[in-house]
Amino acid sequence: MINIVLFGKPGAGKGTQAEFLKEKYKLIHISTGDVFRFNLKNNTELGKQVRVYMDAGDLVPDELTTKMLIDEVNKNLDSNGILFDGYPRTISQAQALDEYLETINSAVTATVALEADDEILIQRLLERGKTSGRPDDQDEDKIRNRYQEYNEKTAPLMDFYKSQGKFYAVNGIGTIEEITERLSLVIDELEVKVKG
Repeated sequence: MINIVLFGKPGAGKGTQAEFLKEKYKLIHISTGDVFRFNLKNNTELGKQVRVYMDAGDLVPDELTTKMLIDEVNKNLDSNGILFDGYPRTISQAQALDEYLETINSAVTATVALEADDEILIQRLLERGKTSGRPDDQDEDKIRNRYQEYNEKTAPLMDFYKSQGKFYAVNGIGTIEEITERLSLVIDELEVKVKG
């Protein structure tokens, strides 16, 4: 399995790029955001727990997110690989993912980060908020709160994956096609290593 963690702040284009990458590389795309939204929309027990955190602009606790994610991976054990979008977000989530993947004789192949300037991303999210109906994309203070949480909790993951030699940064500014091309160059190289 080729397991790729797609990394980046809210608004960096992870969801858009994941759509292209999952088709091109025949990967299963697991977006924690999509899974959260499904549960919120259907008012499941998980959805009710998640809503409290999202409404405050906070990240959902690790244990809740990890349990949900492992359930999704377990549904796709015979796949070519997983594209993780929005997970892991903390060191403890990354460690839990490594431990879980080890139990199924797998591992994270690489973490690929879409990098972009905060101010550009904030404008992207505010634009998206006009049409997405997502309240967390319509309030600049909530967006900045999410970025602060990201910087405090998620940025250390870069060092975690760098220490494993699994971190790749990609410029997330440009056309969708340009960014897809940059990501593809990294993943093509990884595929050669994994299969070689």
